[in-house]
Amino acid sequence: MIHATVIDMKSGTAGPDLSAFLVPSGVDPLTQAFERRPFAPPGHASRPIDPEEAEAILRKVYATPRTQAAAAYVHVPYCQNHCLFCGFFQNVWRPEASAIYVDDVVAELERHAETPLVASAPIEAVYIGGGTPTALHAGDLARLIAALRTYLPIAPDCEITVEGRSFDFGRAKALAAVEAGANRFSLGVQTFDTGTRRRLGRKLSGDEVAAFLAELVALDRASIVIDLIYGLPGQTADTWRTDIERAAEIGLDGISLYALNIWRGGPLAKAIEAGKLPAAGDLAAQAHAYVAALDRLTALGWNQVAQAHVVRSVRERNRYNRMMKAGSPCLPFGPGAGGHVHGHRWRNVIDMENRGEMIAAGRLPAEGLSRVPPFHRAQSVLSAGLEAGELVVSTIDALAPGFAAAAQPLFDNWAAAGLGSLADGRFRTSRAGAFWMVTLASALTSLLATLSPPMTDHRRTA
Repeated sequence: MIHATVIDMKSGTAGPDLSAFLVPSGVDPLTQAFERRPFAPPGHASRPIDPEEAEAILRKVYATPRTQAAAAYVHVPYCQNHCLFCGFFQNVWRPEASAIYVDDVVAELERHAETPLVASAPIEAVYIGGGTPTALHAGDLARLIAALRTYLPIAPDCEITVEGRSFDFGRAKALAAVEAGANRFSLGVQTFDTGTRRRLGRKLSGDEVAAFLAELVALDRASIVIDLIYGLPGQTADTWRTDIERAAEIGLDGISLYALNIWRGGPLAKAIEAGKLPAAGDLAAQAHAYVAALDRLTALGWNQVAQAHVVRSVRERNRYNRMMKAGSPCLPFGPGAGGHVHGHRWRNVIDMENRGEMIAAGRLPAEGLSRVPPFHRAQSVLSAGLEAGELVVSTIDALAPGFAAAAQPLFDNWAAAGLGSLADGRFRTSRAGAFWMVTLASALTSLLATLSPPMTDHRRTA
């Protein structure tokens, strides 16, 4: 039986050879093309840099101007509770943390504002994520957004997203955010089915969430997008269909459709193993749910702009997500934020006490500095192309000579299996190919790695 993707939090890798990416003849391309969808976290192929050298190298990164527009990611590492399906929970929210957290990030923004890295080129997208940014008090959330506009070179049409949930948000907090400069809200609804929501740790009923979303839409002050998850324990074709219909009628600007990932050792996996929850939908169920949602939404006039994202209005640009898929620089702010620029990745120290001690000692509160692989640019173009549903093979070949010839057997196999079509040097995914996009990307990325020169040991180099 084919099961939902299970992710090992320690390794985060699957590591199959390329033969695993050839589809057997005669199988259903939507439900049987592959055994699983591998999970590859950002930076999984990067080379760690010796921590003893990291401070000097990162200071050099901050001293180097950008010529390319960037995004900024601000991390809010707090949630009101740990929802069972989430693999990113870090800290329980405490109301007294709001001002302390924002003071810290504002000071960080001020410290870096005049560095060549930050000041040299525009910021075209800001994503305030987490965690649950909407847990912040209204005044603190507004103060954070205002500081971003004050200290960063924000482009005139910059997309500024506040991620969150409906619980403890409210109209007043939303107005404070938009008046400070936010122009996009991304809310994790996951499902409107109240019973499923309760089992997963969500606090509001489906009706309460729908009512709040309608209130946000009525403000007409920002793009309103939501996430829905398919494959949830106990979710049926009927409840999923109801989720799609309900989302479509609210007047949202965008909807993201995500397959459930079960984090190995996480609370959802444990609850299912203990029999406290029914089994999650297998990959076949997920595949049918994905196609059903896209078919229904596009029939209603929604436009699919990415593998998992549909839009109803021109106001929804999905800019931050598009920039990340394309490998654009991302500047990290706040405890736990990760970023990448000038060929390096790193994350900010998340522990507030440790972070404060490092800052007091004149050190950059960062960890995990690594150098991106030689094929990073080609991988980014590849990822962006598949995300959009069309990969220009010659563009990848120009960045990684030999790619087109090496990938030809994969493209031929996938086209014959019904995962896409190859014509005029372009591979276009079908609905089935879009569902398996992560698997296709993993195969082609593995191929890129074999075409790239070996990485130099950068533990002692800048």
